[in-house]
Amino acid sequence: MARSLGALLAAALGLASSQAASLPDKVRFNEHVRPILSNCFYCHGPDEKHRDAGLRLDVRESAIADRDGIRAIVPGKPDASDLLIRVMSDDKDEVMPPPKAKKPRLTKDEVAVLRRWIEQGAEYEGHWAFQPLRDEAPPAVQNTAWPKNAIDHFILAPLERAGLAPSPEADRATLLRRVALDLTGLPPSPEEVDAFLADRAPDAYEKVVERLLASPHYGERWGRHWLDQARYADSNGYTIDSARVMWPYRDWVIAALNADQPFDRFTIEQLAGDLLPGATKAQRVASGFHRNTLINEEGGVDKEQMRIEAAMDRTATTGTVWLGLTVSCAQCHTHKFDPISHREYFQLYAFFNSGSDVNNKGATVSVARGEMFGHKPAAELAAADLERASRQAAWEKAELARLARTSTTASAGSVKWMTAEYLEYGTTSNAGFRLLEDNSLLSDGRGAFNDTYRVVAKSPLKRIAAVRLRVLTHESLPQQGPGMAGNGNFVLTDFEVSAGGADQPIAKVFADHEQPKFPAAAAIDNDPKSGWAINVAKGAAAKMNADHEAIFVFAKPVEAGELEIRLRHDLNENYLVGRFALDFAETTPGDPRDQSGELLAALRVPADRRSAAPRKLVETAFAQTEPKAAVVEQMVMEDLPTPRETFLLQRGDFLRPDRQLGPLQPGVIAAVSAVFKNPPAAFRNRADLARWLVSPENPLTPRVTMNRVWMRYFGRGIVETEEDFGSQSSRPTHPELLDWLGREFIRRGWSLKAMHRLIVSSATYRQASLARRDLVDRDPRNLLLARQERLRVEGEIARDLALGASGLLDPTIGGPSVHPPQPDGVFSFTQNKKAWPTSTGASRFRRGLYTQFYRSAPYPLLTTFDAPDFQTTCTRRPRSNTPLQSLTLANDPVFLKIAQGLVARLLRELPAGSLDARLRRAFRLTLSREPGPGEFAILREFTRAQADSFAADEGAARAVAGPALANAPQPAETAALVAAARTLFNTDNFITRE
Repeated sequence: MARSLGALLAAALGLASSQAASLPDKVRFNEHVRPILSNCFYCHGPDEKHRDAGLRLDVRESAIADRDGIRAIVPGKPDASDLLIRVMSDDKDEVMPPPKAKKPRLTKDEVAVLRRWIEQGAEYEGHWAFQPLRDEAPPAVQNTAWPKNAIDHFILAPLERAGLAPSPEADRATLLRRVALDLTGLPPSPEEVDAFLADRAPDAYEKVVERLLASPHYGERWGRHWLDQARYADSNGYTIDSARVMWPYRDWVIAALNADQPFDRFTIEQLAGDLLPGATKAQRVASGFHRNTLINEEGGVDKEQMRIEAAMDRTATTGTVWLGLTVSCAQCHTHKFDPISHREYFQLYAFFNSGSDVNNKGATVSVARGEMFGHKPAAELAAADLERASRQAAWEKAELARLARTSTTASAGSVKWMTAEYLEYGTTSNAGFRLLEDNSLLSDGRGAFNDTYRVVAKSPLKRIAAVRLRVLTHESLPQQGPGMAGNGNFVLTDFEVSAGGADQPIAKVFADHEQPKFPAAAAIDNDPKSGWAINVAKGAAAKMNADHEAIFVFAKPVEAGELEIRLRHDLNENYLVGRFALDFAETTPGDPRDQSGELLAALRVPADRRSAAPRKLVETAFAQTEPKAAVVEQMVMEDLPTPRETFLLQRGDFLRPDRQLGPLQPGVIAAVSAVFKNPPAAFRNRADLARWLVSPENPLTPRVTMNRVWMRYFGRGIVETEEDFGSQSSRPTHPELLDWLGREFIRRGWSLKAMHRLIVSSATYRQASLARRDLVDRDPRNLLLARQERLRVEGEIARDLALGASGLLDPTIGGPSVHPPQPDGVFSFTQNKKAWPTSTGASRFRRGLYTQFYRSAPYPLLTTFDAPDFQTTCTRRPRSNTPLQSLTLANDPVFLKIAQGLVARLLRELPAGSLDARLRRAFRLTLSREPGPGEFAILREFTRAQADSFAADEGAARAVAGPALANAPQPAETAALVAAARTLFNTDNFITRE
């Protein structure tokens, strides 16, 4: 390409005068050059279709190639290298990066680095993250007394080179609170602190670590970190965002971590538990990892688009969680920065393209509360599965014999329905109906969005056993109805009947068609947040925009010929029945959905040969016989018997498959596989992908996993961009340590507990976190770790700490999500106002991990403390510092209730104690240490001032103390203690891990 002589001379003069103050003797590509050139990869990187000038700077062969007499890099000759000439040019048409890129120009130091690198031969290195794990011995150090294990050698050596010393060990009370919060998320009790302070044995700290690792609360603490990555939530997402059942998967995660399931197995069961030979129920539940995707329940949704988006989410999540790569950047084109081609993306996508689930349909498994066995070891989990399988086999044999004897193709019975005579009809909003010739009622559409229909009907029958409600289509209704919603649906929240002024109990109801999670039974549960609806067909013959019926059977036949019937619509706006008719029967009809015949047919098929539907039918029937409560259906992964064909989608558009290229087979990223000595020959399904991810030859999974574990303990990873290990990533601060941790992880059998034990036992972890003046200028971000970090805890843990201090914490492990009190109006700005049946009793005080999580409106405390909405995977939560956080800790009714609980504990434990004694106890319960003299003086002065204020207003005192403390002998002092407790909760020390 031509350029002016003036430009060449200017560039050359600029280069000649550009010298950095200091340069490394040997310039290394990964350490010094790649961070500079990576900014060029957007235009000169892996993406062939959008590459400028055909120049690729991430590959040496391309960078040094001759292009019409011009070479970007000429090894050994920087002044002849077009790259250097262009980055120094002042010609707006030639300078790199070009002005249109809106990127800053290279600094003189960066140019000097490139110059020396080219002078030294312009050698390239493969991206550090894709290289095999190095097996290096810990470096030698001068201060041999400080290290407690190999980790400390890797930390101390760079500190000594920088002329810095590590910080002394934290005081024992701080250290105990730190490790308790990190391993269990709960504070140590004053008694545990005293015992630790009194134990002068050399292994006192190690004994504490072992106790915490053995605690069932360890699985909850580290399970929360993993559930963030699994984008776990209790709802489907999007605007409807209805509730879903996924808590058995959460229980499985807790159980697996408590049992220290090896991480390679932990990975395989979550990605492909359903594909393992003889998959146990626990393994199938584990596969729910990838059923945590969003589900769009909106009318008019393209099911194929939603299916593809779910598969893309699974692809992106897998790449982020295990590989630390932004693979979704290759969804529309080859990755701009990393060696992930457009084709490779869809080969990864192919692993997830054959899932049988389509939106909210798919495989499920019946699970009872406690079935994942909380913190029991893996051997017991397997034994429990075998025991249950034995019980199920015995039940199947007996049930098959019973049904074979009794089944004679039972009929629902011959029932004669009598047409109702409508004496009155209308709505609470005074809307009207038109009586049609077929005796049906058609709404005039003028009612309120949430209206109640009232019909007084007469029947010639003297004895009425059941009422039939027929919902009917009509051309005047949206999509012909039978409902008035835009898609023709409705939600009947309650069907009520009275006679002679008395309500008539309805024993059961069945319908010919039900929307998942909106069964007909929900129309008789007296809950305005649930109801019968008809969206989403359950079979080829079932359609929403068609006539349907529900039959309501009285608990006792009604001896009256005149009934008042009310149809309530309390849930969604304008989800009203549009046209309906009522009929009466004198005899009790049978349920047409009786599945005894289908069950008999399923049982006649050997268990190992049943397809998904019969298997689910048998499992559900058996689960109902088990002596356990809360049997639920959890979504799990399952692939189609015949895999779908996978095509590259041009620009990622599901409507533009590249059929000319042809179907793609499942595959992985070649740049990663290139370091395998024995790469797999072929890939078929998710199980193959999972095994590839945790192969000891895969350098990314151990690096990424250990980096995230390190991040939880020190606030940032060794690679700060823990979600991106690609070419745009941060350089590791301690690359040798990261590799050593990865290798040690594998050497120790992929044991997470072994790595936790190693890290928390290190001198590095045990340092004090106090700020140091000598680090302000030399290492202001503490990258060299000359001290520990102070970390604000997450929202769940802030509440857990308060519950633990107050003694209110319910330590129950696992089970369905709970609904602790929350402010009114949380769901006011969501499309659907969710049911929030506030938990009572001890359930109100479960750990935050178990709080019902709606993606569209998360629990407010969690949102305040930076919890994500889990639309996508979250590998690192941000930490903000806002006034709202302080206001929440001070004034939220939940924290007021917990503060009252703390005071109740003080009065219970110190019935004759002085105010000072109770304040000291409160301080130790909340902050796990004794107060300093100045701290205690401030707290005592504040509490006494509060007591004086409350003494003048006994009503205010009793209001602050609350009902639980209403009978306290000194209401003013009691209320003042509540104020002191709220103040302690609102301190930085309380919500900070020192």
